[in-house]
Amino acid sequence: MNTTMFLAAQAAGGGSMQFLIMMVAIFAIMWFFMIRPQQKKQKEIRNFQNSLKEGSSVVTGGGIYGTVKRIDLTTNKVELEIAKGVVITVDKGYVFADISATAAAVQKK
Repeated sequence: MNTTMFLAAQAAGGGSMQFLIMMVAIFAIMWFFMIRPQQKKQKEIRNFQNSLKEGSSVVTGGGIYGTVKRIDLTTNKVELEIAKGVVITVDKGYVFADISATAAAVQKK
């Protein structure tokens, strides 16, 4: 599709510079409105995962709410207590949010 547009712009004569400027502008718009915010969000999640502490109330990627009981840094696994005496093991990469921070943000509004 891009090749067709490029050939059409060349056939028009003198439009190749305008086409190049338009493509750069489209890329810049995509970068600022789509790619950059996603990278910032991923960085925040990574920082949160690296700062996990025992006793934190968290939610996993699958929607399971629990309390961190133990963190194994060698295997990147987290043990979550989801009910009294029920402990599950999940990968550290699937722990996404701190419930207490989320609840505080909701109460502020």
